[in-house]
Amino acid sequence: MSALKGKRKEYLTVKDLQKVLDSCKLHLNQIDEVWPNIFIGNVAVAQTKTSLLKLDDSTYFDLDVYFQPAADFIHKALKSPDGKVLVHCIMGMSRSSTLVLAYLMIYRHLPLKQALQKLIQKRAIYPNRNFLALLLDLDLQLTRKKKTCQIL
Repeated sequence: MSALKGKRKEYLTVKDLQKVLDSCKLHLNQIDEVWPNIFIGNVAVAQTKTSLLKLDDSTYFDLDVYFQPAADFIHKALKSPDGKVLVHCIMGMSRSSTLVLAYLMIYRHLPLKQALQKLIQKRAIYPNRNFLALLLDLDLQLTRKKKTCQIL
């Protein structure tokens, strides 16, 4: 039985991810290039309507339905000549970074923890607990999909 314990895969928790995020020593800027030609910024950088300022970051918002469409959009934009993408939200910390993390996981095949570590080298981000949980679900789905493809 103890041999099985040593081989059991340790799964990440939201608390583990928050520890990674807490290790970031960067100051929050209005905009940062977090991956080649991918920028995360706040609303001041991309503001087109004053109504954007009234938006709030809900801890219950189902952002995961936008993971694939946002990742597809970013991927398509970066494939075009001189393609660059600005991903923004009010503070440039939670929603925007969550969507960039989803892109890195889906198209760059980075595990969630590695994607987090890459981004916090470039920008002070802090996805809320709900978004971290949604990213953990995505990470698990992508890991399962990868294992299934390897078996086939």
